[in-house]
Amino acid sequence: MEGYGTELLARMAEAGAAEWSLVLASPFIGSFLGLLIQRLPDAAPIARGRSRCDACGTPLRARDLVPLFSWLVADGRCRYCRQPLGWFYPGVELAAMAIALASVLIEGGQRAWLDCLLGWWLLALGWIDLRCWLLPDGLTLPLIIAGLAAAFLFNPDQLTERALGAALGYASLMTIAALYRALRGREGLGGGDAKLLAASGAWLGAAALPQVILLAALSALAAAGSLRLAGIRLGIHSALPFGPFLALATWVLWLLSPIG
Repeated sequence: MEGYGTELLARMAEAGAAEWSLVLASPFIGSFLGLLIQRLPDAAPIARGRSRCDACGTPLRARDLVPLFSWLVADGRCRYCRQPLGWFYPGVELAAMAIALASVLIEGGQRAWLDCLLGWWLLALGWIDLRCWLLPDGLTLPLIIAGLAAAFLFNPDQLTERALGAALGYASLMTIAALYRALRGREGLGGGDAKLLAASGAWLGAAALPQVILLAALSALAAAGSLRLAGIRLGIHSALPFGPFLALATWVLWLLSPIG
């Protein structure tokens, strides 16, 4: 444990300005992701004029929009009507910062930028699915293309494996969804989950798909167990969105694999 801590400190000392700029920029990226998470499912414009308080409608000034800092200074309340602002935006901003820190400390170098891109993209997808039970094509399909483009640019010898991973990822979950629907008479997995697994295959390759499914399933079981311990009862027909767990598994495996 001591050796691991020493290694992390060494990586922090070795990180350059470009890498730490990722960490500094991450709360602002998180703020943008918050807008995306809230507006994309409703097909609302991402940029639609000045931001306003949801409670009183007062236009927010620049000093009200500094990620994390403005929320902390205002004690988590609107400066104009004093209504609580909630944890959504600071939560997304902190998650984006955690992704940047993990990318810099675990991998570092120029590849940390690619790690962050994938991590932030998956963060948006997982959070949208958690809130709306939706994985928008506007995010899943470009993520497949981005994974294949990353293979072409950085690992061209793996491009065939990644393309096969995308195809198998989509086909496997669509097959499972069809079998579940035939046996149970109701939907168990949506098309968005299949497209997200296709994106996982495009980034990790076909060989990693079983690991993605296993880690996602174990994460979902852990989440269900945590809900039970928290007193939230889950019945036989209860369901959890699978997208957040697929997103988490994909990013963890990307970060820890030699591919990333």
